[in-house]
Amino acid sequence: MAEAAERMKAMRERRRARGLRELRLVVPDARSKLVRRRVARQVAGLDRAHELEALRWIEAVSEFDAQ
Repeated sequence: MAEAAERMKAMRERRRARGLRELRLVVPDARSKLVRRRVARQVAGLDRAHELEALRWIEAVSEFDAQ
């Protein structure tokens, strides 16, 4: 086990020397039925008009940035 820990330590040091930093993210598991139900509940509560307005704004900004 110590050998694997040493390899990981060496890898992190090499990455740091290249200016990289390890980042770990913990996100909800979309495969979980509980998470899927919670997301569905939240989506059902969205205001459709507000969301369409937001999407139009995003599209307008992305077109502006592309030019």
